[in-house]
Amino acid sequence: MTIIYGIKNCDTIKKARNWLEQQHIPYQFIDYRSDGLTPQQLQIFSAHCGWQNLLNTRGTTYRQLPANDKTDLTEEKALALMLAQPAMIKRPLLVHNGEYHLGFSPADYQRIFGLSA
Repeated sequence: MTIIYGIKNCDTIKKARNWLEQQHIPYQFIDYRSDGLTPQQLQIFSAHCGWQNLLNTRGTTYRQLPANDKTDLTEEKALALMLAQPAMIKRPLLVHNGEYHLGFSPADYQRIFGLSA
């Protein structure tokens, strides 16, 4: 089963989902906001991707945080921030064949799914 995690109104999520649909690849979409996210799930994501990679420091939500929330970040502190505000999690997070992949590009997805260009 292929699972894609994210937020449904995110442009990158829309591109990734459209790509999967165009390739006729079945998947399950889990929206952090409407479906929720548990601390255990986030811990698993962090173990596979690294919390530094998981934390989207380029996004508006992160940039608008108070300075003290962004200083001396540890995994525990970063995961708590991401759990409180899932928009800070880099998107999409694709889980396919037990492997975890962050972000989207058609070339990467072609490689992940073993498709020729």
